[in-house]
Amino acid sequence: MTKSYSKTPIAIALFAAGIVSATAVASSHREAPNITRFPTLDSTDFYLFNSYESGRGDYVTAIANYIPLQDAYGGPNYFAMDPAAVYAIHFDSDGDAQEDLTFEFRFNNSLPNGGVMLPVGPEGMQRNVSVPLKFVGGISASDQSALNFNEMYSIELVEGPQRTGMSTQVTGASGEQEFTKPIAFVGEKTFGSAQSYEDYANQYVYEIQVPNCSMPGRVFVGQRKDPFVVNLGETFDLVNYVPIESSAFPGGIEQSDANDDLRNKNVNTIALELPKDCVTGDGNGVVGSWTTAQVPQARLQNPNATIDTPEVNGGALVQVSRLGSPLVNELVIGIDDKDTFSSASPSEDGQFADYVTHPTLPVILDLLFKDPVNATLGTDFASLAPSNYPRTDLVAAFLTGFAGVNQQAMVTPSEMLRLNTAIPATPAAEQSAFGVAGDDLAGFPNGRRPGDDVVDIALRVVMGALCHDIPVNGEPTNLGFCSPSDAPVGNVPFTDGAPINASYVDDGFPYLQTPVPGSSSE
Repeated sequence: MTKSYSKTPIAIALFAAGIVSATAVASSHREAPNITRFPTLDSTDFYLFNSYESGRGDYVTAIANYIPLQDAYGGPNYFAMDPAAVYAIHFDSDGDAQEDLTFEFRFNNSLPNGGVMLPVGPEGMQRNVSVPLKFVGGISASDQSALNFNEMYSIELVEGPQRTGMSTQVTGASGEQEFTKPIAFVGEKTFGSAQSYEDYANQYVYEIQVPNCSMPGRVFVGQRKDPFVVNLGETFDLVNYVPIESSAFPGGIEQSDANDDLRNKNVNTIALELPKDCVTGDGNGVVGSWTTAQVPQARLQNPNATIDTPEVNGGALVQVSRLGSPLVNELVIGIDDKDTFSSASPSEDGQFADYVTHPTLPVILDLLFKDPVNATLGTDFASLAPSNYPRTDLVAAFLTGFAGVNQQAMVTPSEMLRLNTAIPATPAAEQSAFGVAGDDLAGFPNGRRPGDDVVDIALRVVMGALCHDIPVNGEPTNLGFCSPSDAPVGNVPFTDGAPINASYVDDGFPYLQTPVPGSSSE
């Protein structure tokens, strides 16, 4: 189910004028200058949705992905998490833009039994020497004895503000306080087939006991195929394609998996499934959520580094990564404020309001497109950018949610994913990649599912799609923020040509697909 658009003179003019230059709108997974220096802390994408796995209708799933642009062959150390960091998933149940629940994940690394040693040299002159690899033989679901590196993690639930609230250990079904993160899919010689790797990884999907929850939840942390799709290289090359669907007119970009530059990339996933009554609190059933990564304020490098002590960390935790709704820091926030946004909490988002009410992207598109369009059509459009200032349509999309859909009981303008837990999940086969704009109220911006095409949605919305009718319960409806005359190109089907839908991921927890192997046996 996709939204249909008419062929407008503007769309045809963009093609006829041969314009292939525009501002990049795709997520690069490296959204701010400072975070590019800390890839282990870089949150690539965040998802929040009512679980659509069969029999899990009373649950919500949150997925936070970290460590961007992983090449599957990136050995020999692959992609461990930062043991000095605190990775967190936050929930705001009442709408005050402050966390009511925070799930904190802390990681630690170790060498099993002190590490694998091999005897080297002739008899009588042998030396036991440490091997340089994280594994020394085949690995399977039943046998991990060849592993030479363990990565474990613990989970704590903080009730109230993260820094001052009450912290309680989250335990496994058997009372365990530590959980295993499986090693990356290093290749098919080591693991066998993709199914063999899945069998190995699936044993680390844990049932967890969460304080004050009526039922157990589930957790998985490990490498997955990156579910995000984006035409990354051509987009940042001044959009080296005509960014309009070919179905709208001849010459537009064809939808093709080949346009997805992340199709062979992996990520590290933190996936958490919780009973809905764990996170809704005393609100109206709409929860806000986001992910952060924090590190101690001081990090001193050990001049005689060891595997146990490469550095010394101290001081208060400092937030260096933050992600709620997709593409906000890339698409909306000005470059001089990107690092500030990464370190801010949602309750401090008033400082960024101008970026939403008076966005720069439509103005840049207007600067690039207006003169060629007017010259081609013989028209005199004053601007191609939407003219409804302040952009209340974007305030709803990015900061407050939509009344009756994903707006919380208390409305505090702030950036986060907002999910109405009372709207039933749409089964995978029936989902629209365009979410609410595709007449599927269970999708983005009512939360975000892995199969929602947020790049195309965000680009169309910022150019005024919400000024035009969208289908609501099958009927064309104007949401009342603005009118079609306010957005000359609001019904143009902008796209990066990289398709996605629910079939690109699995239909059960943790939803994201098997990682790309570092080496194939074929």
